[in-house]
Amino acid sequence: MSDSRFARSAGSLRSFPVLGLVAMAAVAGACNAKPGSGPAPSADAWAVVDGREIKRDDVEKAFRRAMQAQAPPSEEEALNAKLNLLNEMIVQDILIAKAGALKIEVPEAELNTAYDAGKKDVPPEQFQQELTRRQITEADMKEGLRRELLVQKLLEKEVTAKAAVTDQEIANFYNANKAQFNFPEEAYHLAQIVVTPVRDQELNNRSGDDATTPEQAIQKANMLMERLKGGAQFADLARDFSEDSQSAPRGGDLGFIPVSALNQAPPPLRDSVLKSSPGTVSAVSIGGAHSIVLLVSKEAAGQRDLSTATVRDGISATLKNRKEALLRTAYLTNARSEANVVNVIAKKVLESPGTLPTVMPKAPGTP
Repeated sequence: MSDSRFARSAGSLRSFPVLGLVAMAAVAGACNAKPGSGPAPSADAWAVVDGREIKRDDVEKAFRRAMQAQAPPSEEEALNAKLNLLNEMIVQDILIAKAGALKIEVPEAELNTAYDAGKKDVPPEQFQQELTRRQITEADMKEGLRRELLVQKLLEKEVTAKAAVTDQEIANFYNANKAQFNFPEEAYHLAQIVVTPVRDQELNNRSGDDATTPEQAIQKANMLMERLKGGAQFADLARDFSEDSQSAPRGGDLGFIPVSALNQAPPPLRDSVLKSSPGTVSAVSIGGAHSIVLLVSKEAAGQRDLSTATVRDGISATLKNRKEALLRTAYLTNARSEANVVNVIAKKVLESPGTLPTVMPKAPGTP
């Protein structure tokens, strides 16, 4: 079983797109931690958030849920990955506290349904083998998924539901961009997710995820296709994982591509689009890079007005996505800045430059 299939089924920290934003907010607020005024942290605490401890074991389990089957990382690489996970867990903890204050819950039946749906494509024996390899339990996996669902519900209530678009805003956008809806030739509205086999210097996705080898690129592209088949939103995956710095922040949206421009694209990409129907997603590999392409709509030549459903719906989606992205960033950054956070392990790393902190645990499976 591939690691991507297991991570998708297991509720790992990166199994929902919201945590790309959580990571961004953690970085944005990293310098805003307030001095702690409570009791000293326990020996196992890696961070303290408003008096609540995130313990070493919590981070270790999250790391084992997310780790890939590859050459074991060095101690420095492993600790670096754990620090990044801890940053995400700090903001997740803040958001879960807010969900509790708003009495947002995940009923057991809903959790079980989501858990079963996530692992339905993984044979039970293989799933258990992965749990054993990662030294985690089904209870660990369910708890990780429960926390993810709580954060998702909170942001749907506090952000998504408030990103409303009015008819006047749609009309204003159309009037200011009318030329965009006048097609001198047939045009294809496309969105893309790009995965490359090399390190990207201008990476601009929300999670910071970057495939750096051909093997990682294949695995990542397969994971994304599986997530799409499982019902994930294309725009969310593009913002979180696409390695194209220009289109990732726009949810992969490329706008309308004239057929003359499309005909100049590499043949595999061109043919996959021309043979597709609106709403279809296709995956194309060219020279080791992978493009996952969504054909949003196909438009004949001519001027479109607001009575055209695809025009109105497209404008509404664009404006809503913009509002939602802004509101999420503001909400998460504000939540992080209001919290009292002490990152215990980060301080220990800074206090011992050139060496690893003595609290650094051994890798799983070592005696």
